[in-house]
Amino acid sequence: MSQQPEGRPDLRADCAQCAGLCCVALALTVSDDFAIDKPAGQPCPNLKHDFRCGIHARLEDGGFPGCSVYDCFGAGQKVTQVTFGGRDWRQAVDSGALMFEVFSVVRLLHELLWYLTEALALAPALRDDLQRALDDTERHTLGSPESLADLDVIVHRSRVNTLLLRTSATIRAGITPTPASRRGANLVGASLRGADLRGVDLRSACLTSADLRDADLTAADLIGADLRDTDLRGAHLGQAIFLTQPQLNASHGNSRTTLPPRLTCPPHWP
Repeated sequence: MSQQPEGRPDLRADCAQCAGLCCVALALTVSDDFAIDKPAGQPCPNLKHDFRCGIHARLEDGGFPGCSVYDCFGAGQKVTQVTFGGRDWRQAVDSGALMFEVFSVVRLLHELLWYLTEALALAPALRDDLQRALDDTERHTLGSPESLADLDVIVHRSRVNTLLLRTSATIRAGITPTPASRRGANLVGASLRGADLRGVDLRSACLTSADLRDADLTAADLIGADLRDTDLRGAHLGQAIFLTQPQLNASHGNSRTTLPPRLTCPPHWP
């Protein structure tokens, strides 16, 4: 039986087992999401000595709402505890830059593992191909720091994406009438309240601040869709495909919003 994403705790961030990698490895740019400019490789001034965030309980009020929607898909603890054997970038100053580079690679690989694990559960007809891709991706995540740094992760992602596109098409094929494709569409602020979006390809669509209240997104492909400030109150997302926790964390919903079992209601939703 295929393993559901909710049964894979390794694909969920465990900050207690990480050395604050996202707070150091990532670059920040002054914007609505971040109060400061910070180059990649420099620790955020809010990062404490124990690798915890000093303003975690008040990220939005402190000017860092972008941090509240970020998710590493478990890459942080994998790199800290497995790839580097429990060492942190302060202990291994000489390998800090390598650790940050590897973190970016493993983060992408773990996101692919999330999608592939979901795809296995949704498209049994493609099981063999999906399992091979998952096993290959998993193998890469367990490589040495040097092999991970040398991995052409963009090429690997492209191969996996081709398979995920086939998975999406297979799942959405049963929707009638044939739904339109809105892949990459600019839907900023769009009024889509109550819309029938079943099976619609919304890959990489920009839905920032769109009104999707009570919309039906059953079997809608949401890979890469920008859901920042999207109104999802009452939306039917229980069977949406390739939806992630970071996307939900960036949106607005309520108790009437139906979610896939692998995802949780963000704390800021009423």
